[in-house]
Amino acid sequence: MTSETSLLHLIKTRRSLRRYRPEPVPRALLERLLEAAIWSPSAHNRQPWRFVIVETAQAKEALARAMGARLRRDLAADGVAQEVIDADANRSYERLTGAPVLIVLCLSMVDMDAYPDEWRSANEFLMAVQSVAMAGQNILLAAHEAGLGACWMCAPLFCPDVVREALALPADWQAQGLITLGYPDQVRDKTRHSQETRTLWR
Repeated sequence: MTSETSLLHLIKTRRSLRRYRPEPVPRALLERLLEAAIWSPSAHNRQPWRFVIVETAQAKEALARAMGARLRRDLAADGVAQEVIDADANRSYERLTGAPVLIVLCLSMVDMDAYPDEWRSANEFLMAVQSVAMAGQNILLAAHEAGLGACWMCAPLFCPDVVREALALPADWQAQGLITLGYPDQVRDKTRHSQETRTLWR
């Protein structure tokens, strides 16, 4: 036990890990992570999060290839050099197929408030996005506490339609992020900017 509170120690020792041992993650442990997720705060307590657990090699392969194809098209349209495109796409493919488990975090607006104007509608959507992100943080912390490695990836934001089609998701599920998960096969350190330079006290 450290001199810090156990929660603060957990927060400060969590790392974004991308290399995992091949053994599977038990179903009971995955359910524990999801339980932690659903106890996060949410806008109006509407709990707009939806989770997709991707464990089979076939599903991971389909998702990785579909996302990689979109990435290649987007980068080519930007005029990026082919060798850079290949490196980015291959790195994404390896991260998705190399993790024992992927957790795709989605949002659904079906239970959120509806407004007649664009301004409030946009803010309602943003509140749902924030809710899903907080659920994701709970998953990351619960995974770390359980001795798992994990890494948050934002790539689904660039191709939610591709993710929906590859995983045959319901029409209202909008992919927001993806967590790769497994028993870690690497050790990493991390740094943080000084809070004094990024905090205002009033």
